[in-house]
Amino acid sequence: MNVKTKEELQNLVEKATSGDKSSLETIVLSVQDLVFNLSLRMLGTFADAEDATQDILLKMITHLSSFRGDSSFTTWVFSIAVNHLRDYKKHMFAKMPLNFEFYGDDIKNGKIDDVPDLTQNVEKSILAEELKMSCTNVMLQCLDTESRCIFILGTMFKVDSRIAGEIMGLSPEAYRQRLSRIRGKMADFLKEYCGEYGNGTCRCTDRVNYAIQNHRISPARLEFTAAIPSAIPMETMVEVKEAMEEIDDLSQEFSFCKAYQSPAGLKAFLQNFLDGTSFSVVRNA
Repeated sequence: MNVKTKEELQNLVEKATSGDKSSLETIVLSVQDLVFNLSLRMLGTFADAEDATQDILLKMITHLSSFRGDSSFTTWVFSIAVNHLRDYKKHMFAKMPLNFEFYGDDIKNGKIDDVPDLTQNVEKSILAEELKMSCTNVMLQCLDTESRCIFILGTMFKVDSRIAGEIMGLSPEAYRQRLSRIRGKMADFLKEYCGEYGNGTCRCTDRVNYAIQNHRISPARLEFTAAIPSAIPMETMVEVKEAMEEIDDLSQEFSFCKAYQSPAGLKAFLQNFLDGTSFSVVRNA
């Protein structure tokens, strides 16, 4: 969204709430990838993230007239998204919660050598990259909801601690302290188990067939690798007012900060909404 001033943004909002579809489309397109990436990290799977993103964007649209410019638009959207995702119970990992102990035991004791070749002629290096990105999101599910949200805001989006604390209902100092502890927990797990970035024995290439057998990745549906855009600078996705403190090296090096494009189904859903009679909900909100 090429909006340089608050006045320009407020003008877009006013036009959108008055029924201008082009203005609303500009606003929605500016944040849909942001919301999807936040949802994907919070929920762990593409299907759940797509469903939640639809809900969040519709909530943003129906509350658009309440935006007054007191905070940045991105912060306002983050607040709506975080509040929705903190209470979201329909995703797979809400029904099958994970923890670091279970995940670590699976890494140590999974019978990876007993699995036949299931790659279906897809290059193992491609599947290993898919597994690495999938593992990143699964690992996040080992954190409780609040910790996961704090970690994602601070590590992937690098939201300023004052703004992130306000979103989470914490003082900046309390937010920074919790973020530091969570980073330490994540870094400790990587050091112990991950052979890619730590001292562990787990390497994605060795676990590809095991992951396919357990339905963690699919050669026929490479969601993560297919969703990486050719070039979207991270700074275009997020407003960063102040740099946060340096994060632990291992946490920083891992794939937490990759940006993914919204799925085609989500884009089609939004386009159908904008083209349909439901658009009137914006004017009537």
